[in-house]
Parts: sequence; C-alpha cells; structure tokens
Amino acid sequence: MSDLELIAEIKRGSRASQEILVRRHYKLIYSFLYRMVGDKELAKDLTQETFIKLLNNISKFRPSSEFRSWMLKVASNHAKDYLKSKSYKDSRNTYEWYENDGSGSEKSVSSIFEKNEKRNEIKEALEELPDFQREAILFKYYHDLKISEIASVTNTSVPTVKSRLNQGLKKLKTYLQRGDRDEQNTSG
Repeated sequence: MSDLELIAEIKRGSRASQEILVRRHYKLIYSFLYRMVGDKELAKDLTQETFIKLLNNISKFRPSSEFRSWMLKVASNHAKDYLKSKSYKDSRNTYEWYENDGSGSEKSVSSIFEKNEKRNEIKEALEELPDFQREAILFKYYHDLKISEIASVTNTSVPTVKSRLNQGLKKLKTYLQRGDRDEQNTSG
C-alpha cells in the first residue's frame, strides 16, 4: 500500500494502517529528531509525540503535498517547540552521537577511534550552528531532501534555504578548522 492509501484507510479508522505508516517512517523521523536534539531517549519520546500529532492531524494532510515533507515539517515544528521549551533549557547536557555502520567487518581500534572522534567533532560543530542552519543541513545532507522540499518543510523560500545551507556550511568549516588548530596547538 502507498502512503496515500494508508492515509485513506486511517481516515476511515484503520488501526492496522496507522501501525504500518508509523513503522514505515519511524526511522526517518527518529533519525531527524535525534540529530536535532542529540539525545537518544529524548528523540524516541519526541518521535512518539510526533506520530501522535501526525495521526491526530492526518485529516489536515492534503494529497497534493508530498507526505514525507509534511511529516518532516510536523517533526521539525515539534523539535523547535521542544528546543524553545523551559524543560529543554533546564536539562541541556552533553551527549554522544552514535552511528552503527553495520558492516560487521573487523577494524583496527585506532580507525574506529578516529571515526568516532571525527563524528564527535562534526556533532559538536553542528551544535554550534543556529537551529535554522542545523535543520537545513540535516534535511539536505542527512535526509537527502531537495532544496525546494526543505523550503516547504521549513515554511521559507528557496533562496532562504540556499542561504542557510551556505552560511551553515561555512560556519561548520570554520568550527572544524578551529578544532584542528586547537588539536595541533595542544599536541605540538
């Protein structure tokens, strides 16, 4: 069944179609929210809340839109609301990004360490960006959305998205280069 067929079934009250839709898109929404908030447990909670919002508001979805974009827009708005909340500001702490490459091949300890170290550097650099730039970069480079889709999801124009991506990437480059310089100064 396509997403549109599932949505039609959900509108008619099908619980099974709700479960299929959630299972189909859970990983996409979770990974986006995880990269936005940086905490696995919090991302799980926000993902569940996002799907509750999605299902409660499914009647607002218009088939002329792309469902994936609409879903990411709901997730993005939910993440922004949370990031503005007092509970988030009170609980901010450090976290670790973890990505399992699933290759199963043996690697040297040093190469695994280097990969994790680089991932942490990127994560920390992304955290330095304003939310709107981090969001645009996550949509573009982690979720492969087109610039026009990002504009739709974020309620902005295509030139605004391009600007956010350009500025965000420049800042990332600066942050990462600064980290490299800091490392050279401490080891040299």
